[in-house]
Amino acid sequence: MTDAAVTRRHPNRVLAAFAASCLPYAALGLPVYVTLPEFYSDHIGVSQGFVGAIFLLVRLADVIVDPFLGMLIDRTSTKWGRYRVWMAAGLPILIGSVFMLFMAQKGASGSYLATWLVIMYLGYSISLLSQTSWAAVLSPDYDERSRIYGWWQAANIVGVLAVLAIPPIVMQGDSSRYIDGVRAQGWFIMIALPVTLLITFLFTPEPKSATPPAHGSLKAYVNLFASTAVRRLLASDLMLGAARGTVGALFFYFFEQARGFERAETTILLPLYFVAGLVGAPIWAWVAQRMGKHRALAVASIYFAVTLAATGFLVPPENLVMTSVAIFITGLAFGAADLLLRAMMADVADQVRLEQDADRTGLLFSILTATSKLGYAISLVTFMVLDRAGFVTEAEAETARAAGQVLANSPGVIAWLTACFIGMPAVLLLISAWVLRGYPLTQARHAEIRAALDARVRPAEEGA
Repeated sequence: MTDAAVTRRHPNRVLAAFAASCLPYAALGLPVYVTLPEFYSDHIGVSQGFVGAIFLLVRLADVIVDPFLGMLIDRTSTKWGRYRVWMAAGLPILIGSVFMLFMAQKGASGSYLATWLVIMYLGYSISLLSQTSWAAVLSPDYDERSRIYGWWQAANIVGVLAVLAIPPIVMQGDSSRYIDGVRAQGWFIMIALPVTLLITFLFTPEPKSATPPAHGSLKAYVNLFASTAVRRLLASDLMLGAARGTVGALFFYFFEQARGFERAETTILLPLYFVAGLVGAPIWAWVAQRMGKHRALAVASIYFAVTLAATGFLVPPENLVMTSVAIFITGLAFGAADLLLRAMMADVADQVRLEQDADRTGLLFSILTATSKLGYAISLVTFMVLDRAGFVTEAEAETARAAGQVLANSPGVIAWLTACFIGMPAVLLLISAWVLRGYPLTQARHAEIRAALDARVRPAEEGA
């Protein structure tokens, strides 16, 4: 089946089967930047500054590794397809590393955390790169890609909600069982991985590209940055990754330390944030079909910045009802970045196929993934900033109480926390919207590219 012959609109059952594999990937992605940093610093005993440094360094290493993985994926050709074989290869790596990370015992060292984070990220990169690249080739249609990644993002959020629901169910209001809740998250991921991947493999087609396999990959990697569309897309992704990563990493700290909520209440607020993202995903896909993907993403970024600032500065502390409403309104923009950026990168892959006569989908998505990870890595710098500001974690406060001392965060430290949680993401979101001005790969331009690609394929088919 050639690119030109790919079905332009897939039935919902096919997209649901493809999106099934999103559940465990998303269920792992959230704890990596929300649960595990706090879990290792507050409950395992690794220092907060060291945890931030480890997560930062590992993610920076991914920025180098991911493009090489993308090149390997682009060069792969098997009778089972290109992308499903790599997802299958990532499966045992993920299961093993998830077990070691989530089942760690108190007193585990920083080197233990670093080792298994590296292995986990390798499996995660292989899996996610293959999956998002597969989505890009499911349809060549500009609007259909928004629909495909809308399903993809909705399933991601369902996976996030599922993993968020596990600790409260396990804890049953007993905060002393928090570690059991984290371990249960790990078991959920390990069980869901083989089940959902089997569904995806059995019921999702993998179209065969008519474009020649990639060649001259290292030089091609450098040349990709000459594209205005690529540069603006990656700049926006970097800003959005850092902004959303900061919100996720500091969510519990901000609403508990700066707004006076208990952990039982914040475990209600965080799922609301993601439920709103689930509601918002189809809305942003619809907006993209009306005004174009890049304009929809710019609007979503501005909306996110304004509503986040309003939540932080206008909603009274310790008011759970008003805060819940504000969190839901803010969270409506959460799903916009992932689905729109990936749908836009799928369009860029078409442009590269036309200009270079080579399929570099895997490489392009590896760059996008690496940029996103870099953004999330930047967000973890906030842990080191707060550590330098003298931020007191719950574990440190408990140790002090056991010694008959009282440790608490001063108003100045809380001001630093607020600046990191509200100010930094808001600025980054506005920069993201600004860099999308003049984005060249519009719907009209993409239609011209697709017509040229189809015209190139047809003579080859007729001569075959």
